[in-house]
This record gives sequence, structure tokens and C-alpha cells, in this order.
Amino acid sequence: MKFLPFEYATRNLGRSPMRLVLTVFGSGLVVLLIMIASSFMIGMQTTFAVSGSDQNIMLLGAGSVESVERSEVAMDTAGIVAASINGFRKHAGIEGVSPEVHIQMPIQVDGEDRLVLIRGVRPEAFLVHDQVQITHGIAPRNGQNEMVIGKLAATTLGYIEANHAIGSQIKLDDDLYTVSGIMSSGGGIIEGEIWTSLTDLLITSQRDTLSCIIVALDSAKKTELQMFAASRIDLELAAISEEEYFSALANFYKPIEIIVVITCAMIAFGGMLGGFNSTYAAFASRVREVGTLQTLGYQRGAIAWSLVQESVLSASMGAAIACTISIFLLDGFAVRFSMGTFTLSMTSGVVALGIGSGLLLGVIGAAAPALRCLRLPIPEALRASE
Repeated sequence: MKFLPFEYATRNLGRSPMRLVLTVFGSGLVVLLIMIASSFMIGMQTTFAVSGSDQNIMLLGAGSVESVERSEVAMDTAGIVAASINGFRKHAGIEGVSPEVHIQMPIQVDGEDRLVLIRGVRPEAFLVHDQVQITHGIAPRNGQNEMVIGKLAATTLGYIEANHAIGSQIKLDDDLYTVSGIMSSGGGIIEGEIWTSLTDLLITSQRDTLSCIIVALDSAKKTELQMFAASRIDLELAAISEEEYFSALANFYKPIEIIVVITCAMIAFGGMLGGFNSTYAAFASRVREVGTLQTLGYQRGAIAWSLVQESVLSASMGAAIACTISIFLLDGFAVRFSMGTFTLSMTSGVVALGIGSGLLLGVIGAAAPALRCLRLPIPEALRASE
């Protein structure tokens, strides 16, 4: 079978510049939305996956294992746990028992209120959460109204570079806090949080209970914590590993992922229909041209292949533009949700999906108009008006 030269398809792209622009825009929009939805899911799942440790056990208020923010634990419980169970992680005489308060509070930065997750901690928290590192500045000191900000939290607060936040004043309720440092946690959910001194946060929030106690295991076992929680009915505790907690949290947010995917799919479907309509209009008006090519000896399969090449070329341009935007503008874009912040992750798999989607759009978009052009007999096609 004799095929049309590839240059034939490329020259046809310039026959109608406006139509080409619309086709490229439509395919690019579809590919961009597919990549955003995919990176949203990957970013959220990755954040939850690296956030928990099976060696860290959370002691929460009974009945509040699904939300640490709603949990309440008595202030003296941390000391009771440390005295009752041996085998926690130790370093330089500090035992890995971290009493913490997790609370969402509005903070004021440059006159603008933002709701963020704030965690009140003691120095032991950095032993328990050993993945957390202070990359710039120092840890918050007790009684100094200081706080360290996760690098993603700094981005959502409007700082171009996270370390630019150091030394700035942040109003928390009616108290002024100074940013003393920036922390990272290997992409975990902590990077979207703000940490401050437990005592200072208790005073500012006027709270007299903890949210949880997190312990780091060494020789101790998870079952010991579970038996302790079950036997000390007066403390009203429940024990769950961080890994299990964040896994349950990921399942809780699964409907949000589904909604995002459905929304992007609906918008993409609308854009795809618009692109198909533009392609159909471009090809259906060339019935006489197709008839002429058949009289010159080109078989219908060769003509259909040339039309597919033309459609794939225009769709590929849109996919290339969408991939460029995604990689250089959207990769690492911070998305805030109730538990913190995660980033869109434009992995190689997401880019491959985008490119593949663009090629598929080109093939599917050419199918219907190609059939429309080729199904007519040659005499009828030659008599067709442009």
C-alpha cells in the first residue's frame, strides 16, 4: 500500500491556524487536567505514606482515634506512661515520650488570617519524630513565644523561600510569635505544620489538656501500650501506631481524591468533546480532497493513516505544552488541606500518562471524521462542496 508522505500531514496543520490553535488548546487542557488529577492523588498518598512510623505509638483519648485534634488526654498522663513502661527510645538521658497538643488555629501574617495546624511540643518530640530536622534557625524555646515552620507551611503562608520566614512576627490569637526556624520531614505531613513550645501554646489557646502522647519504641512492644491503655480505665486512652493512624486518615480522604478525579474528568471530557468537534470540522470539510487522493491511487487506509498523523501531531503539541506547564509551574505546588499541606508531584509516570493521553486523543479524535470522509463513494466525494 502506497502511503502519503509525512510532509503532507505537517503542511495541512497550517491550512487553518485558528483551528489548529483551538485543537492544540483543547488537547492541552485535557492532558493538563489528567496530569493534575494524577499528581494530586500521588502527592496526597505519598505524604501520608511517609508520615507515619510503626515504631511510634500514639496514645489518644478513647473514642478519638480517628482525629487527634478532637482527642483530649490529661496533662499528667505522659509521666504516668513513662513510669509504667520501660523500653522507650532514649538519647542523652531523654526518653522518647512526647506529650503534644494538635490544634487548628487562625494565624495572622501580614494582616491576613490563615488557618493552619499548630503542634505544641517539648524537646522530646525531636527524638520521637526523628525524621524532623531543623534546616534553618533553631528549635522553639520555652517561654519565648517562638515557633518553627515546616517548609511547605512557609510556602502556603506566602514566603517565596522558606528561610525568609525566619525572624518574622506571626500573630497567634492575641499573642505575637517569632519564627525561629524552618523544619523538614522528608516530605511528610509535618512539613505543612507549625511547631511551638507546648507550654506557650497551652497558654495561648487557654487549654489544660493534651491532644495525644506519642512514644518511640525501642525494646518495648506495641502490645504493652495497648494493654496499658486497656488496664488504666481511669486515663481513658487508646493506643494506635502512627502508621495505622495515617493509613486510616488516607482512607478518610479517599472520597476527596475521587471527587477531584471526577471533577477533572468531567472538565477534561468537555474539553475533549470540543477538540473532537474542531477536528471533525477540519476533516469533514475535506471530503473532495479525500476523493481526489483516491483518484490518484491512494487507498483509504493510507489516507486514514495520514489523517491520524495530522490529528496526533496537533494533539501532541497540546500534550507537550501541558507537560511543560506541569513540570515547570505545577511540580511541587503546595496544596493545603485540614491536616496540613502536600505537594503536586509530577513524576515520570505522570508525564508519561500525559504524553500517552495526548497521543490517544489524537488517534480517537481522527477516527470519526476519517470515517466520515472515507465512507463516501469517489464520484460523490468529488462532487462534495468544500
